[in-house]
Amino acid sequence: MAILSILEFPDMRLRTKAVPVDPATIGDPDFQRQLDDMLETMYAAPGIGLAASQIDVHQRFLVIDISEEKSEPCVFINPEIVDKSGEQVYQEGCLSVPGIYADVTRAETITVRHLDRHGQVQEFQADGLLAVCIQHEIDHLNGKLFVDYLSPLKREMVRKKLTKMRKHAA
Repeated sequence: MAILSILEFPDMRLRTKAVPVDPATIGDPDFQRQLDDMLETMYAAPGIGLAASQIDVHQRFLVIDISEEKSEPCVFINPEIVDKSGEQVYQEGCLSVPGIYADVTRAETITVRHLDRHGQVQEFQADGLLAVCIQHEIDHLNGKLFVDYLSPLKREMVRKKLTKMRKHAA
């Protein structure tokens, strides 16, 4: 397994809309290795979710693990939200926008349909942190970042802060 590079805002590659994964490729060893590398990258970052778009792979898949022990990895291939209800505000962060957190309003409960890492169709209802994380990562696949929910002024402040942080790190 390998730790992959994560694209950071304002990299325009994060704005690329991902294409569906061909279900015939799910069993391919290279694809399965990529899933494992994404999980390792997410855990090392450390984070609770990572979309393929964030590692410059513009296909519709993502990984999530919201467990305290980091022992419940979930793989979502070609995920789609088929129903949503309610509203919740959650303070979100993002591996592509390091060190920045902001309140984002999202659906409280979602029903998501996807293929698992074995190519089997799964459908379930999620709420709380899991619902937030799934919506956040699907946004990445659609070329959207959580900072897009902020005002233009706040988004520009985030961009400037990240630029300054990168200069100090260099």
